Amino acid sequence: MSTLRPFWFALGCLSVVAGVIGIALPLLPTTPFLLLAAFCFARSSPQLHRWLLEHPRLGPPIADWRQHGAISRRLKIRAVLFMIAALALTVLAGFSLQILAVQAVVLVLVALFLLTRPEGPNSG
Repeated sequence: MSTLRPFWFALGCLSVVAGVIGIALPLLPTTPFLLLAAFCFARSSPQLHRWLLEHPRLGPPIADWRQHGAISRRLKIRAVLFMIAALALTVLAGFSLQILAVQAVVLVLVALFLLTRPEGPNSG
């Protein structure tokens, strides 16, 4: 397993970067990347794993998901608003009806998944 440590470490770092970028960019999911980073750091860097779990902004979504399978109400609302904005931008950009339909179906399915998760104790 020790031969894979650099792989897990690099993947963990990339996942944190993608998760942080996802905070600001629509359609780039934050929590799944943070969960992947925690998984990777658990296999490569106990210090970074602990840092990620204890981080005041990045840690709570990981804890909610691990302990309760939950996503906070604030994150759900934000994600759905970003999905609506992304679909609106696609419409305004004049993409074809087929692309709009595929995007709309995917976004609706993702929104349904998010909205059906429990909110957990850190919701708000």
